[in-house]
Amino acid sequence: MSSLGNVSLSFIVPSRMLFLMWLIFFLEFNFSLDLSWFALLPRNPIGLIGIVTAPLLHGSLFHLMSNTLPLLVLGVALYFFYGVIGRSVFLYAYFLPSVLVWLFGRQIFHLGASGLIYAMAFFLFISGIVRREFKSLIIGILTAGIYGGLVWGILPGNEAISWEYHMAGSLVGITLAIYYRNRKIQ
Repeated sequence: MSSLGNVSLSFIVPSRMLFLMWLIFFLEFNFSLDLSWFALLPRNPIGLIGIVTAPLLHGSLFHLMSNTLPLLVLGVALYFFYGVIGRSVFLYAYFLPSVLVWLFGRQIFHLGASGLIYAMAFFLFISGIVRREFKSLIIGILTAGIYGGLVWGILPGNEAISWEYHMAGSLVGITLAIYYRNRKIQ
C-alpha cells in the first residue's frame, strides 16, 4: 500500500473517536443532557461504566478542544508509524488508564481522553528510547518536542483536573513501550 494510503488508514480510529466525542458533547449541550453519571467514579460499582465511557465525555468545550488535536496527532502517529502493534497499543491505552484510575483515583468523577493521550505520548517517546531504531528515536524526539509539557500534568495541582488520569496514562504508555520494544512495527 502507498504511503498516502497508510496515512488515510491511520486517521480512521482517531477520527472516529473524535467524531464520537464531539457528537456526545453536541448532544449533551444541545439537549441539556447530564451524562456525568457515565464518568468514572473510583471504587464504586456504578463508576465501572466509566472505564468504557469516560474517555468519550468532556466537561466543557475547552476540555474537548484541548483533547482534540493531541488525540488526532498522536493517534495518527501511533497507527502510521507503529502499524502492526498500533491497534493493540491504542486499545490498551484506551482502557488501562481508566482501570488504574478506578482502582487508585480520588473519589471524584473523572472524564476525558487525557489518559489515552498521555499513554500514546509516553508510548511514542519511550519507544524512541527503548527500540534503538532511528525512526522510533525521531518520532520520540518529535513527540517530546511537541508534547513535552504534558509531563507537568502528572503532578497534583488543580483539583478539577484528573492528574490521576494523566499519571495512569503515562505509566501505561511507558509499560507498553517496554513491553512492545522488540515487536516488529511494519
